[in-house]
Amino acid sequence: MNKARQNLVTLAIYLNSRGFAFVLFEGMLLPYDWALFELRGQRRLARSRCKMAGLLDRYQPDVLVIQDTGPDGTRRRSRLVTMNAALESMARQHGIPVFRYSRAEVYDTFASTGFSNKQALAGVIAKHLPAFERFVPPPRKPWKSEAARMGLFDAAALALVFFRKTGLA
Repeated sequence: MNKARQNLVTLAIYLNSRGFAFVLFEGMLLPYDWALFELRGQRRLARSRCKMAGLLDRYQPDVLVIQDTGPDGTRRRSRLVTMNAALESMARQHGIPVFRYSRAEVYDTFASTGFSNKQALAGVIAKHLPAFERFVPPPRKPWKSEAARMGLFDAAALALVFFRKTGLA
């Protein structure tokens, strides 16, 4: 592997109902920045676009990885589909190639690990990325909603799928 591909700056963004999470990788399995953005209120779409544009400007990634919300991808709320399309458009305006992966592709990529649910998948990802071990939430109770931290693992999973599918892993 040549040095240019080894130091590929990869930005993975996962949109969810609360806002979005991102993980930034410099090369394979080297996350060097990540965060959760919880956006509420009437102007959350505008604030989301502003924050995502800020990430693209600040980090100038070589690649953007997002969830596939197209007709053959993962079914999501129309607001998230619109936000995903806006994010992809922003990236293309910056000249950044965009890779999209569906939830099924993520699950297929990690199928060999034998995970049974998202909680187990978060544990598998934490084993690949030791910096994320402390963020694995406790198992969810049936009456509780998903922990906000799971967005980090969803974003990291998208990036790991990218690395595996492009032969960088």
